[in-house]
Amino acid sequence: MTVMGIEIERKFLVRDDSWRGEAGEGLRCVQGYLCVGPPVAVRVRIMGGSAKINIKKSTLSVQRDEFEYPIPLGDAEDLLAGLCEGYPVEKTRYRLHYGDYTWEIDEFAGLNKGLVVAEIELPHVDAPFERPPWLGTEVSDDPRYLNSSLSRKPFTQW
Repeated sequence: MTVMGIEIERKFLVRDDSWRGEAGEGLRCVQGYLCVGPPVAVRVRIMGGSAKINIKKSTLSVQRDEFEYPIPLGDAEDLLAGLCEGYPVEKTRYRLHYGDYTWEIDEFAGLNKGLVVAEIELPHVDAPFERPPWLGTEVSDDPRYLNSSLSRKPFTQW
């Protein structure tokens, strides 16, 4: 299945572990970047036993073009092993519902260990949403927190 369109996403630091009681089991994820752009970032991701390639417009805007396609797992493993720039981004992704939306919480591992970020996808840029008590500072406009940036300069090297 092809997912194409526009992504509207806001990103926040997570201030404490109180979300853990609300989240289900996480999915381990490893991803790498074939191209970091601009104009685009091209990502390969393995998560939950499946693989995808993703093409996003390189921008700090909370709204950006995005195209995503499933690819064979073996191809993704080969791409991650031999063609990606920088370091692999390793994390566990948790999903939890709060208010009217589902939040994705990424707990990073490897060279980004110690970083925990929550993301929310919205139907439009100015959509209101309820802030969970564990939500910290918004970092949507900070390029250091882009996964593509974390592959080049990991959190532990800041």
